[in-house]
Amino acid sequence: MGAVYGPFIWLGQVEAMLALRSFSVAHDGTLAPREGHGPPALRFAWRGRPCEARLERERLRLSAMAGRIPSTAEPGADRSWTLEEVRRLPPEMPPGWALRVTPDHRLRLETEAEPRDTAPGLLSEMVRFALSLDPYLERLESAGVGKAKT
Repeated sequence: MGAVYGPFIWLGQVEAMLALRSFSVAHDGTLAPREGHGPPALRFAWRGRPCEARLERERLRLSAMAGRIPSTAEPGADRSWTLEEVRRLPPEMPPGWALRVTPDHRLRLETEAEPRDTAPGLLSEMVRFALSLDPYLERLESAGVGKAKT
């Protein structure tokens, strides 16, 4: 790294000024995968749920663990109502969105977007995804889906 004078860095002194987990962010905001950090991804939370923005094969995959279907052992859980609501949700979701049930009965909402090559572009896509989640999270909550423990 070149000389740094107080808070200022002369242009051209540093190629990547910031590391954002598995991304390097250049002085112009351009993102690049960092070597040795696995697939480039950012993890965040929305309404207490773990979310992820991951670059996979030239696509940006956005996902959220929306909750967990209640166990039959949980007192008062109306599992049949919950399962019926979970079954009805996918046809009402926008094209490209998917609802997947994991082996441990957690619900994962996912979609894809065009990859963003700048930090502001990636963050904008993450915010767009999080805001789009709200109606589905509310619907799942009203059907008895609880927050998934991570």
